[in-house]
Amino acid sequence: MSQEYLLFNDEFHPVDVPVLTTSNRGFKFGDGLFESMRMINHKLQFADLHADRLAAGMKALKIDGHVLMDDYFLRQKTADLVKKNRWNGNVRFRLSVYRQGAGVYTPESNKSGYVLEGIPLKATDYELNTKGLIIDVFDEMTKSINKLSNFKTSNALLYVMAGLFKTQNRLDEAIILNQSGFLCESISSNIFVVYDKQIYTPALNEGCISGVMRTTVMQICKMNDIPLIEAQISPEILKEAEEVFITNATQGIQWIMGYGRKRYFNEFSKYLNEKLNLL
Repeated sequence: MSQEYLLFNDEFHPVDVPVLTTSNRGFKFGDGLFESMRMINHKLQFADLHADRLAAGMKALKIDGHVLMDDYFLRQKTADLVKKNRWNGNVRFRLSVYRQGAGVYTPESNKSGYVLEGIPLKATDYELNTKGLIIDVFDEMTKSINKLSNFKTSNALLYVMAGLFKTQNRLDEAIILNQSGFLCESISSNIFVVYDKQIYTPALNEGCISGVMRTTVMQICKMNDIPLIEAQISPEILKEAEEVFITNATQGIQWIMGYGRKRYFNEFSKYLNEKLNLL
């Protein structure tokens, strides 16, 4: 088996050789953020949306260098890593950006560093799950609403705890509520609910991640005259909804089959997934 590589601050490193030290602020304090991205047939999907969110997140965290990490940077670095590893052009990427330099809670520098990793995939398009997911609501902890809520920061303990809840209860996914008890998102995705033939999704001021696939699905709905409302959504709607689906940049759209005894359809999920692949 050939050696695989990652990109660490513009240099290739074997994946099995350590590149971070214990002084790294991302490791010590969760002082950073990340982007999960997908390449299909050598084309990085929605690079402009990823770059916009990355820049906004770096500005919010006051980490320097966001001007350099634009969509051209993302396309170039992911293509470089694909070429170095001789991958087939269908890849899931994770770009982790952290604040470099010393200091304890108070940073001595705001310079950025990054690690780009990839996992090759077999699929050449977004595949809708054949078997619907079983979900429940994780209510042991809630997500705070603040200026960092919409970004994928390196502090992910809430999602880790929700993941443990998912495993312990033999679920496929868990739904996270915000501090006010309304629907926010799932462990790794944004959530959409179909009620009375109308699609609803939590508004950004409800604390959810500003998902790239969330934005894309909203654009598809607009292009196809499908009514979609960003709103404050009570978890009680899960008992009445006709359909529930979740979205993220690497998996696309996944439909939910069941919540407790409730069972859902997947008409919108199928339609939107077809339109997504046409993009």
